[in-house]
Amino acid sequence: MKILQIIHKPQNRGAETFTCQLSSHLIAEGHRVKIVSIYDGNATLPGNFKIESLGGKLDAKFFDFAAWKKLNKIVLQYKPDMVQVNAGDSLKYTVFSKFVFRWNRPIVVRNASEVGQYIKSNIQKNINRFFYKNIRHVASVSEASKKDIKQLFPFLEDKISVIPIGLEPIHNIPKIDLGETRNIVHIGGFTFEKNHTGLIRIFENVFEKNGNVKLHLVGDGPLRSEIENLVRSKGLEKNVVFHGFVNNPLSYAASSELLVLPSIIEGLPGVILEAMYCKTPVIAYNVGGVSEVLNESSGYLITKGNEIDFANTINEILKCRPISKIEHAYQLVLNSYMNKEITRKFIKVYKTVVSQ
Repeated sequence: MKILQIIHKPQNRGAETFTCQLSSHLIAEGHRVKIVSIYDGNATLPGNFKIESLGGKLDAKFFDFAAWKKLNKIVLQYKPDMVQVNAGDSLKYTVFSKFVFRWNRPIVVRNASEVGQYIKSNIQKNINRFFYKNIRHVASVSEASKKDIKQLFPFLEDKISVIPIGLEPIHNIPKIDLGETRNIVHIGGFTFEKNHTGLIRIFENVFEKNGNVKLHLVGDGPLRSEIENLVRSKGLEKNVVFHGFVNNPLSYAASSELLVLPSIIEGLPGVILEAMYCKTPVIAYNVGGVSEVLNESSGYLITKGNEIDFANTINEILKCRPISKIEHAYQLVLNSYMNKEITRKFIKVYKTVVSQ
């Protein structure tokens, strides 16, 4: 098969990284893949793909004729069997291009979050209904994501599969020196979904009971300066470390005593699987598809918004390393969440879509 993958832009984010990893495995299975981005970007993504940009305009909300036309040209020249869209504005641009220029290729949407959490008005819902009316299939990252989009758009009920995110095998993950303190890590972009404000409150509670502890924040994003100001206002500068974007996030997970994820919106966070793979215990809020990998056997699931319970659980882990949970979580990832097997699930969906 020939697959055209559409991404938001070359950036070091989960959706784009996984798209490139999936594409590499598809090529290894004998398929052909081309990756196109809506917007320009300069990040280096896995697989050394030559990513062609549509040159989309960031300020063009609903009309970017030049980019739609360029995508139409790519579709006509490449002649893919199907087009897969992967988060950001990829669905919007792809559907508009198909609708305006009438190219005839099935669209598969990779749904990596909970769409309903972002739709706040009937206008937004109607616009998104138009987009999803023009696709062939949805690959949701979790049962929670599937349930969310099915409730929002019941007409998709027979067009949804659940295919989780996967990981690449890495042997001998190098550790880094984070100092003599007890180290907690959070890996993720500084966006409202990740709830860094709540995380700082949680850490403040932990710090009051355990002064020999540091919180390492790995990632970057639009809210970083706001969180830096919050940390300064609480006098926690020496105990909250901002690392920014790093090329080796697994090393930070492997070098910490636990990973925390108090997100308020999630699909199925790859960072949880990465920490499990590194044999690092995980504490997270019970949102989205988190409970599909994190349970009493594999980690610690906290009711959304219960910051006291979250902080107390951190202190429990710092006192006693949960060996049995760590091993169970590691085996879960090895058996169910590696990219080679995930790719085969995508291929099965592709074959069904193309044959319809």
